[in-house]
Amino acid sequence: MAKSRTIFKKYLYVMTLIIISSFLILGIMMVVFMSNYWKNEKHDLLEENAKGIANLVCRNTIISSNGLYTINSNLMQGFINTFSYNINADIFITDIKGKTLICSENANKNLFYKNIPDDVISIAIQGTYEGTTDLNEIYEHKCYVVSVPITVNTLTEQKTIGLVFTVADTKYIHEFQIDIIKIILITYAISLFISFIIIWLLSYAIVKPLRQMSIAAKQFGKGDFSKRVLVTSDDEMGQLAKSFNNMADSLSISEGKKRAFIANVSHELKTPMTTISGFIDGILDGTIEKEKQNHYLKIVSDEIKRLSRLVKTMLNLSRIDNENIVINNQEFDIIKLLINITITFEPLINEKNIEITGLNNNYMLLINGDLDMIYQAIYNLIENAVKFTNNNGYINIEAFESHNDCKIKIKNSGNGIPNDEIEFIFDKFYKTDKSRSQDKNGMGLGLYIAKKIINLHGGNINVESIEGEFCMFSITIPKNKN
Repeated sequence: MAKSRTIFKKYLYVMTLIIISSFLILGIMMVVFMSNYWKNEKHDLLEENAKGIANLVCRNTIISSNGLYTINSNLMQGFINTFSYNINADIFITDIKGKTLICSENANKNLFYKNIPDDVISIAIQGTYEGTTDLNEIYEHKCYVVSVPITVNTLTEQKTIGLVFTVADTKYIHEFQIDIIKIILITYAISLFISFIIIWLLSYAIVKPLRQMSIAAKQFGKGDFSKRVLVTSDDEMGQLAKSFNNMADSLSISEGKKRAFIANVSHELKTPMTTISGFIDGILDGTIEKEKQNHYLKIVSDEIKRLSRLVKTMLNLSRIDNENIVINNQEFDIIKLLINITITFEPLINEKNIEITGLNNNYMLLINGDLDMIYQAIYNLIENAVKFTNNNGYINIEAFESHNDCKIKIKNSGNGIPNDEIEFIFDKFYKTDKSRSQDKNGMGLGLYIAKKIINLHGGNINVESIEGEFCMFSITIPKNKN
């Protein structure tokens, strides 16, 4: 199996390749630029000195009346040697047929045995010659050659009497290019080393949070949600680390709620099933007398209904969470619905001597919605109100129209909800009554389901509470939500 390449290595390889490619392109461009610059400078130098020699020849040439000319060879030899030394190039003078007449003392001696090629002579006579050539094998290798004509003025005309050649060995160009390449390579090697270190550190810093996330994710898979990623920046990677930590917090809370839910469900299932099993076994084996059997069968019936409610709640929760639910819209009177739901809690209301207010209005308030779902949502809220209202307390239920919405407020006296718990009460499996002293049958799903149902109808639900005084739930439902 091929070894996987990490993001760190990929990023490091790509950045290194980009830098090397950039350096290579830049190096080639610099070598070409510097070579052309050197060649242009050399051309100007050779041409300028060739023209200088040509002018000196013109001033030191004697032309007879019959058209013959004589060059002061001794004087010109000294000038040519000096110029040749200064520009580090061979300088020689030829006639118009390419025969060498005078040359610098260090020039190639083959110049006196071979004539300059005719093609070079023909171009040079017309103006200026420039090229890289070995001059018909006079030189062992190609040289850089610049030539200008020597033109004198006679009594009747302007006459070209010879040519001045300046020849530079191309090995100097190659040496210059090699020197440039050496400098570039040394500079690039140092730059590449420094860049590699910087890229390595930067890549490691970028990938480090991802590695931590990977390790933490593996721990999450094992059920350990305690791992967190260290946030060291405010950039995109820092934001990702923060989001990851927030996700870990949410998973940890969700896992805690899940475990609490399992414990609650286990308790809710175990208690009635144990009761049912014990009473049924007592009736079957005769332990419970016949005259008491109806009493215990009533208890069994209540426990079975309790189990039924639990299963129904779980099914509703599954449907809502999976969004596998269809809203059956119909028009109904919300006032009548509130009264009917309140009446179902009449025994407990009378037992706790709770005062019910706000439902003595004799008008109708029609809305469109799923009657069964709205019933369940409001049932959960009123059930909580009755459950947590103190003895001799009150419950105020109001419903009224506001613009195109229906407003419902359910307010009860009692201990209220602590401020630090209000933001969590609509969370799944959350219970404010940790001791189960009042909420013995609850699983922390009533308010969650109620909020989901109201939201499905395009409405909203809010809560206000003052600890030790009251708690009030406010519901807003559009009257004609499709």
